Amino acid sequence: MALNLIDDAWKEHLRAMDDLKQSVQTASYEQKDPLVIYKMEAFGLFKKLDEQINRDIISFLCHATIPVEQEQPVQRVIHEGREQKTDMSKMKVNKEEIDAAGNDYGANENDYFDPGPTAVKQQPIVVGPKVGRNDPCPCGSGKKFKNCHGKDL
Repeated sequence: MALNLIDDAWKEHLRAMDDLKQSVQTASYEQKDPLVIYKMEAFGLFKKLDEQINRDIISFLCHATIPVEQEQPVQRVIHEGREQKTDMSKMKVNKEEIDAAGNDYGANENDYFDPGPTAVKQQPIVVGPKVGRNDPCPCGSGKKFKNCHGKDL
């Protein structure tokens, strides 16, 4: 709904700007700079647009209501809290086993990380000296480059 308010206000602002454009064209007859008048009036119209949008949105928010569902009363049963102790007698200390297993115990990064095939690093392209059009062709024919291998370029 707020976007609808902004959209309507913006459309009205654009219509007002078109009217302003038409009315400013006659300012040159009054020996005034039409651009300066257009800028001043356009700024005033934009301030009015901003105030109108703010007023409309605040009005909308003040009159808006949030629907609330009626909650059914929940019967709550309160239990008396008692601290429960954990039975530690069944726990087994296996620190020695873990230390003996080393990297083979549990999950380790080597189980999940597969580097894959190593990519071959591409070598940079080396450009030789540039052959001019009138230089002798590097193929050794004795002709100028433009008449030999440079003919197709």
